[in-house]
Amino acid sequence: MAEAEPVKGVPRHVGIIMDGNGRWANERGLPRSLGHRAGTKNLRRVISAAADAGVKYISFYAFSTENWKRPAEEVSGLMDLLAEFIDNEVSDLHKENARLLHIGHLDGLSPLLKKKVEDAIELTKDNTRINVIIAFNYGGRDEIVCAVRKLIAEGVAAEDINEERLSASLFTAEIPDPDLIIRTSGEQRTSNFMIWQAAYAEWSFPKTYWPDFDEKALQTELENYAGRERRFGKISEQL
Repeated sequence: MAEAEPVKGVPRHVGIIMDGNGRWANERGLPRSLGHRAGTKNLRRVISAAADAGVKYISFYAFSTENWKRPAEEVSGLMDLLAEFIDNEVSDLHKENARLLHIGHLDGLSPLLKKKVEDAIELTKDNTRINVIIAFNYGGRDEIVCAVRKLIAEGVAAEDINEERLSASLFTAEIPDPDLIIRTSGEQRTSNFMIWQAAYAEWSFPKTYWPDFDEKALQTELENYAGRERRFGKISEQL
């Protein structure tokens, strides 16, 4: 796929920690499963809005390596929602020239669901408008451990390991680091999401629950980002 060109003033890569589905449901007297369903339905409109704004990569933290600890019924429901998202949305995303990627492990998914993910990635591999990265069965610490193990297996000497080489061994090797990470619902935690890649990301913690985070909310975050000064360790006068 041709390298996507950045748009001036727009973050090239936006990461989103989709938080607040359960509380959204609880406040409406609904089961948590309906909150997750509402959150899944929200993906499409945010992807479209991001693409319209010129964002080239958008990552969604959908299921962490720690989420396996949740009640079995909830985990099963989240797996079903991933399958529904692929069945209901990938064809249209493909028509809109969106490329779907996965980071994390496909271990633990049923053979059918694993194939659905792989087929969606294959179908959209040549699309260029926006890259949609689904972090499913993903954890930042696990990712770093896997990268180190990969380097050891390749026989790389300790003195030859540097930031560039480690970055190239991560799940996100071909994906630029996030410029902006948004965690909805107001909670202020990173929750093991892209902890290596986010070293210089701008962070935002809007109080809006994920199912209510719409196109207008995204635009507000992009406008706020455009007003920030990213110094990467330098001082303003050096920029």
